[in-house]
Amino acid sequence: MLERKQRVVIIGGGITGLAAAYYLQKQVKENKQSIEIQLIEASHRLGGKIQTVKKDGYVIERGPDSFLTRKISATKLVEEVGLKEELISNPIGKSYVVINGEMHPMPGGAVMGIPTQVGPFISTGLFSLTGKMRAAADFVIPRSGLDGDQSLGGFFRRRLGDEVVENLIEPLLSGMYAGNIDRLSLMSTFPQFYEAEKNHRSLILGMKKTSDQDRKIQTGTGEKKGAFLTLKSGLQSLVNTIENLLDEVTVRKGIKVTEIEQTSDSYLLKCNNEEVIEADNVIVTTPHSVLSSMFSKYAFFNHLQEMPSTSVATVAMGFPADAIKKDMEGTGFVVSRNSDFSINACTWTHQKWPHTTPEGNVLLRCYVGRAGDEMIVDLSDAQIEEIVLEDLNKIMGISTNPNFTIVTRWKEAMPQYTVGHKERLEKLNRELAEKLPGVFVAGSSFEGLGIPDCIEQAEKAVERVLNKVSSSME
Repeated sequence: MLERKQRVVIIGGGITGLAAAYYLQKQVKENKQSIEIQLIEASHRLGGKIQTVKKDGYVIERGPDSFLTRKISATKLVEEVGLKEELISNPIGKSYVVINGEMHPMPGGAVMGIPTQVGPFISTGLFSLTGKMRAAADFVIPRSGLDGDQSLGGFFRRRLGDEVVENLIEPLLSGMYAGNIDRLSLMSTFPQFYEAEKNHRSLILGMKKTSDQDRKIQTGTGEKKGAFLTLKSGLQSLVNTIENLLDEVTVRKGIKVTEIEQTSDSYLLKCNNEEVIEADNVIVTTPHSVLSSMFSKYAFFNHLQEMPSTSVATVAMGFPADAIKKDMEGTGFVVSRNSDFSINACTWTHQKWPHTTPEGNVLLRCYVGRAGDEMIVDLSDAQIEEIVLEDLNKIMGISTNPNFTIVTRWKEAMPQYTVGHKERLEKLNRELAEKLPGVFVAGSSFEGLGIPDCIEQAEKAVERVLNKVSSSME
């Protein structure tokens, strides 16, 4: 009698689900395993937040525009699927912080806003003399002695003082997570800062040593290199390439899994089209809010309903180059929360990624919406464009209407890793292993928002699935 194939269903076709499908298919082929794979996506396209628009010679990203060079999982996947020649690094360039309408250059040597070079920090106009002296106290302040989690804001305020946090660290970090740094978890976002304090006592000295080592590892010489990578043809090309390679995966779009129930030896996935799909193992890569409703009969998912998410929007605008009155030497700016502006940041995309913009034009990508300030995302495209243009005029002297504007809303798309997130996730994984063996969760709601983080989680989920399949066959 032939052995029944193991059935693995991956729910969610964003980059996490796509990477899981790709790596699972790869293992099945290499090891000639008897596994059926399905990928189910509720929308009619794959890729999730990764969306590229090509318009009049522009390459415009609606979602992420790049990924970190130092996190190798994304680069590895890009190379594996045959897109190595498409990889490009961003040029090194200045970035700025806007405070009270004035652009200040980011101090040289700042790592996530943490000063690691004395000269640029002393000369910057971002902080008062009192603020600089308070930050210098980091050299003598003892370690906190806290072993548990704490907020990013609390950690940095204790080490460097309020002024450095408000004028530099908060604009940078809240821009990444669209969150309130006084609620975000240190251990789930930047545990390396905790380790720097633990190992070196001084956060400044610890990050200086770490950044020097990272630079030497990246280049072998200590030479500076761009921190980000992207694809010349747009990140959507990674999505399309992976989808085309899934020749042994049944990809189903436009189907939503509404409920998952455990049976004696499998799982039943109930769908919005009345279909019921049976699976031995399930990798769920959907947002946490969807996940909790899928497993509504299991109380240990309830805490996910309380996990906040922030709504944001990106606003891409194309202009002729002569519309910009202010010289732009760099890649863009972030905006202090204390400033009277609606935009949080602006990337000068034509300078960060020159390949994206036709000659004689500029491409600006602005960001609006963050924790406690999300109402702007619900305005009409025309209203958002007007607000963003008004801010850009004050900051950069732009009074001309753009050649085009593309507004993209991401409703409740930025999960917030609040204090205690890591412990809650560890508890959820223990409960899953005990009560729903064969169900695995991965994605931006859990162990990192960036593309490399999601890919790495996908690889871990695949490994766990294969271990489960192997143990069931013993």
